[in-house]
Amino acid sequence: MSSRPPLAALKKETMASTPVPELRSKIVALELDGDGAHPAAWRRASHLPGALLGGGRIRETVQAADIAGFHLATFRDSRVLDAGSTGIAGRIDAVQRAAFAAPLTRTLGLVPEAGTLFTEPFHVATQLASLDYSSHGRAGWLVSAANEPAEARSVGRQALAEADVLAEAAAVVEAGRRLWDSWEDGAVIRDAATGRYLDRDKLHYADFDGGRFSVKGPSIIPRPLQGQLVVFAPADLVPAVEADVALAAAGSVDGLAAAATAAAAAGTPRTLVELDVVLDSRGQSAKDRLAELDAYEPWLGGARYAGSAAGLVELLVELFRAADGVRLHPAVLDIDLPELAALVLPELRRAGVAAPRTGTTLRETFGLPRPANRYAAA
Repeated sequence: MSSRPPLAALKKETMASTPVPELRSKIVALELDGDGAHPAAWRRASHLPGALLGGGRIRETVQAADIAGFHLATFRDSRVLDAGSTGIAGRIDAVQRAAFAAPLTRTLGLVPEAGTLFTEPFHVATQLASLDYSSHGRAGWLVSAANEPAEARSVGRQALAEADVLAEAAAVVEAGRRLWDSWEDGAVIRDAATGRYLDRDKLHYADFDGGRFSVKGPSIIPRPLQGQLVVFAPADLVPAVEADVALAAAGSVDGLAAAATAAAAAGTPRTLVELDVVLDSRGQSAKDRLAELDAYEPWLGGARYAGSAAGLVELLVELFRAADGVRLHPAVLDIDLPELAALVLPELRRAGVAAPRTGTTLRETFGLPRPANRYAAA
């Protein structure tokens, strides 16, 4: 193994800098993993537990989010169970769920979580590029850097030293970006007269050394429709990881605005705040619903709102002063998603802060320009 190059060196050869315009409409994203964000959500789901491992459940949730007009959905992923959890003991791979959802949805952005520490960078980059094609440019990548020993053992590896985690995550994302650029736009020419399918001069080697891995390239998939997928990363990974969207978290609602401001100051073009949500529903208060779920298993998390839909709208309008949007984590999808779709999203639109999705790609939804190819001739 070669020694790892300095982090700064990994980002020298990056995509061309293009001014990013102000985002007029705020983004409302949803996390759609399992039955909801609460570890006991499955106890209040409207289906049998085994349905989580079939396509029908994915179809229900993504189509509900798509029809309601949410801007994007994320899909959590992990190879191992949450420590101490009594929830459902399994999930379908996040990229596979997003790929299944692509032809079932029309406007919803699809952003699976994909790890950077115990995966093969080449395969991750090509899978995500394929997702961008199947979704017609609606794909993103939620970067994970979970340094869990159990996850490492699941693929025959060992957890990294904590000092190496940021550098590894940054290297994998950089490798993915270079592989996406390894095909220039227009590399596929389909010239029947000469029998040429590709213009070989428009394919390039990435030649990237990440320290613990190396990538030669080029990719086996043409450049994504968006040029580069929208890369999302937790705020504690930026600016080491070159992300388009930072996810800012805090221990309480009161800390979210400051967390968003700090993430924006790190130089990431867009920032979403993370918010757990429990709403009044079906004649039961959010406080009582949460207590009932916590009696089965406590919900350990960060900033959380529990209350009425109207109160959530007021909170989001205030948070949008500091952030470009929010990623909501509904406690129980079968209960909270209909409330969000019927009572929250329409009110945000009426308030003029969350317009319906515009453009055809996820980059356009975020007001991000399509980047130039780093390898293309001037």
